[in-house]
This record gives sequence, structure tokens and C-alpha cells, in this order.
Amino acid sequence: MSAYGSEGSARFDCDVLVIGGGIVGLSTAYAITRAAPGTRVMVLEKESGPARHQTGRNSGVIHSGIYYRPGSLKARYAVRGAAEMVKFCAEYGLPYEVTGKLIVATERDELPRLHALVQRGRENGIPVRELGPAQITEYEPQVQGLAAIHVGTTGVCDYGAVAAQLAESSGAEIRYGAEVAAVDRRPWGVAVRTAAGAVVRARALVNCAGLHCDRIARLAGDEPGVRIVPFRGEYYELERPELVRGLVYPVPDPAFPFLGVHLTRGIDGGVHVGPNAVPALAREGYGWSTVHPRELAGTLAWPGSWRIARRHWRYGAGELHRSASKRAFTEAVRRLLPAVEARDLHRAPAGVRAQAVLRDGTLVDDFLIHEAPRTVHVLNAPSPAATASLPIGREVARRALAHLE
Repeated sequence: MSAYGSEGSARFDCDVLVIGGGIVGLSTAYAITRAAPGTRVMVLEKESGPARHQTGRNSGVIHSGIYYRPGSLKARYAVRGAAEMVKFCAEYGLPYEVTGKLIVATERDELPRLHALVQRGRENGIPVRELGPAQITEYEPQVQGLAAIHVGTTGVCDYGAVAAQLAESSGAEIRYGAEVAAVDRRPWGVAVRTAAGAVVRARALVNCAGLHCDRIARLAGDEPGVRIVPFRGEYYELERPELVRGLVYPVPDPAFPFLGVHLTRGIDGGVHVGPNAVPALAREGYGWSTVHPRELAGTLAWPGSWRIARRHWRYGAGELHRSASKRAFTEAVRRLLPAVEARDLHRAPAGVRAQAVLRDGTLVDDFLIHEAPRTVHVLNAPSPAATASLPIGREVARRALAHLE
């Protein structure tokens, strides 16, 4: 791809070009136009509408921030973002509910980890209440456990609706069906060519491509130092939603960045159960039948993928077993909700998580933002990215605007 003009003569189509129409990309566009009115922002999204992947395929939880290391970006942005997300939904009339949630220990060896979460919550400024077995049933009559904590600031919303509102309110020009094929970065700015052949020239570029963010970084000439390894989250819908009043989680394993199979009553009143976390055979591999050989080969060629497998094979084997066996999945749910039976669970749409992995097999646990000339790359935006999208968007916007100065 050739350069298009020089700084003195190039005709820019926008000031900031954002790649990716998920909630982080749209929050960034929204933040730019509010921080610097008059800045021309364009968003390129390869799908026909916003929030078609990670944003629109999760359980809709507004996370409190209790799980995250004090001082980390995840902790700071989640605590701040949860309050801002509730305010945003209220301001625009979007459906939401602050439900609170239970984190329940069902085995004695989970009790120290539960107590550690209490301390972490307090360090992050999150109100938590410790519960005994009898108090658990006051919140959730059908849930059993040895102990639990109640986190009052957790809620639920419709992140697809939030993303659509951000798109509308940002004032940005959004082009759907615009998949990025090439990126040409020059001293005067950045030119991007889409798969359809359209060329967009911008003064600065923001990469919020989610499942494809490492590929976009390489197109721009930057080595991100990580690869996206996709993990599919498999969900069921609970046939008897009356069994659960709100949100119920197990005590997470700190060695793995997934929260385990949990129960989430959504905005529509239905209860999602899951997710089970298994390797996806494509970046957008929402089922075992979706296989993209080139993407799979790229995952297998990354040394970190094999190191994850060696380090977490026992955990992974259990996830694969629950993926293949509904009975095994049901047994995992029954640890929290003994009344549930296999016939109560019906398959629901899956999601895929874009997990950044280092060469040594380390799963990047925090938000990861890299900068290069005239470019900002968001290379890891795991849960609670949707919750924290408003403060993340402001941070990315701040960096993008600095490249215009």
C-alpha cells in the first residue's frame, strides 16, 4: 500500500480513526467528541452493526471490581466504571438493575480464598457483607454453601443497547461492513484500506479490534508482543429461572482468569448459567464446528499457547469434559444450586473471549494499551471491559488526542 500525500497536502477524512465497533471502540469515540468537541472521529466496524462479538455475547454483568488486584487498571476502572455505567443507563433510559451478587464457598479449601476476597473488596472500596449458611438462604433460598459474601454494587444491563447508544451519542461517523485490509502509517498520518477498497486517511489511529487487535497491530507495522488466544464461553439457559433471584458465583481460582460457572439473572428475567471456558478453533469460533485453519495455525504457532496447555492442562481437561458432557456441566452447577437438573438447562448462544497471551504463556491479566507513532493499540480488554468501558474510553481518548497535538 502506498503513501497518500504529505502532511501539507493530504486530505484527511477524519482526525481520529477507530477500528472496532465494540463497546471499547465506541466508548473511545464518545469520549473523544466530549473531550474535544469538533474533533472528527470515524469508526470502522467489519460487521453490519455494533457489539456483534464480545460486547453483545456476554452475561451483561456490571462488575463491582472485587476480584481485581488493588491498584490495577482493572480494579480502578471497574469500581469507577460500575457507577458510571449505572448513571449512563439511567441518563439514556437503558435497562439496568443493581442486583447485588453472592460469591459462595462450597468447599472448606475455598474459605481462605473467600476471606481474601473480602479483604480485596475492602481495599478497593467495595462494600461487602460476610454471610453464614443461614444468611445465604435469605438472599437465595435455593443456594447452598459453607459461607458467602454479598457484594451490593454488582448489577446487570444490556451492553448491546449501551454500545448502540454510545454510537448514536458520539456523533462519530460509523461505517459498518468495513473490514480493515491494510494500514499505512506515515509521518503525516495514517491511511487505512478496507477489504472493499475504500481508503480512509486520518491524523491518528486507535486499534480497538478486540479478537483481531494483534493482527491490526501487525498490519500497522507494530509487534504487539502478545497474541490473542480465543477462548469460547459456553452458556446454558435455566428453564426454571425462579430458582435464582439474582447473581450467584463460585469462589474463583486465582490461577486462572475465569470466574467459573455462575448463575446470572439478566435484564429480561432469564437466567444464564456458565460460562464454560474452552479453546476456540477460530477467533470467532462460537461452536466446535467453526474452524478457521489459518487462525488455528497462528494460535498453535505461538509458543505461549503450548505453555498455557502444559501449565493448566488439568483445569482445561475439566472444562473440555463439561463442554462434552451436559451431566458434568450440571454437576458443576449443582455445587451452588442443588435443585437444578440436567433437563433444566438448555443451550444458549456462546461468546468468545479475546485473551492476550505472552510468549512465555502468561495470560495477560490487566488491560494492556500500547502506543506507537500516531497510533494507540488496545491489546487486552478482558472482563470487566464492558463494565469499565467509559473510563477506559476516556483513557484511550486522552492518548489518541495527544497524538494530534
